[in-house]
Amino acid sequence: MTTLHNTAGAPPAAPSRSLWALGWQRLKRDRIGFVSLWVVAAFMLLAAAGWLNLAGRGWNDEIAASYAPPTLLLEKYRQQETPAAAGGLSSAIVPTERLKPSEDPIHDWLEAARPHAAQYAVPEVKKVASLPFGADQRGRDILDKVIKGTATSLLVGFFGALLSILIGTSLGAMAGYFGRKVDDFLMWFYSVFTSVPDMLLLLAFAAVAGRGIATVILVLSLTSWTGTFRLVRAEFIKNRSREYVQAADAIGASHSRRMFIHILPNVSHLLLVQFSLLMVGLIKYEVILSFLGFGVDVRQVSWGSMLAEVPEELLQGYWWQLAMVVVFMSTLVTAFSMLTDALRDALDPRAAAK
Repeated sequence: MTTLHNTAGAPPAAPSRSLWALGWQRLKRDRIGFVSLWVVAAFMLLAAAGWLNLAGRGWNDEIAASYAPPTLLLEKYRQQETPAAAGGLSSAIVPTERLKPSEDPIHDWLEAARPHAAQYAVPEVKKVASLPFGADQRGRDILDKVIKGTATSLLVGFFGALLSILIGTSLGAMAGYFGRKVDDFLMWFYSVFTSVPDMLLLLAFAAVAGRGIATVILVLSLTSWTGTFRLVRAEFIKNRSREYVQAADAIGASHSRRMFIHILPNVSHLLLVQFSLLMVGLIKYEVILSFLGFGVDVRQVSWGSMLAEVPEELLQGYWWQLAMVVVFMSTLVTAFSMLTDALRDALDPRAAAK
């Protein structure tokens, strides 16, 4: 005889938490990872302000003297300036004879243009002697430059990593799910592609495609999809024979639905970690390309283009542009690396199930 129990007054069962909810809780308990998340978020907000011209929009304005030092070092550099040699101008060779109007071939032109000289006069802009973080050779503010460069480098890293993930995921899903001839062909293509050294392939694509932000994003994504392809292929091979995929097949789900609706969400946490790894790597590659002259256009600024100006500055003792780029880049790359490690631990299903 079956006994019926009244459960009307029983407390409701606790809802099961998803892998993402468990991962978020584990990430919040990781102090280093959580602080790194906020640092990365601050850089992303700074980059967004740079994209929208809310910050760093005056990076190309020549507002200071050439190589104006940081404000705290102004007095030091004033003391190091050598005074002009006494009588330097008077000792210069000054011509004592002037050409006669009849001997000057452009005299008539100069006399005709003299009444209109005021129309083309450029007003002299008073340039400041120092800036809070110094200036470059043309007198541009280093702080504005590094903010705009942060926006450019993060733009390249973000969209380059996103496009690389899309390419690698699509090819890896087809290779892992269909197998056989599709897998053989894509693995052959992968082997041929990875047989060329990464940097050589990157420079070859960049030399052919030219310069510019869009070109750099395309070049970086086309040369960095191989790691994602290998990861996704292995996960699809492992999941394609699982019970939930066979159940989807039994109810008539199409191949694309089984691939991208049933299997892909179960490997999305790995793609998030891969995305953060790729973003760090592509930011470094963009710096290398711009430093070598294959990156962003000359009318744009990035961390790499700023570092390209550094060797000439260091020879003259001007180090503040290098210092600013190193501080910004090392902070972001370190925070991203720590966040990646924290995400890997937080989104591990075996760790989340504990």
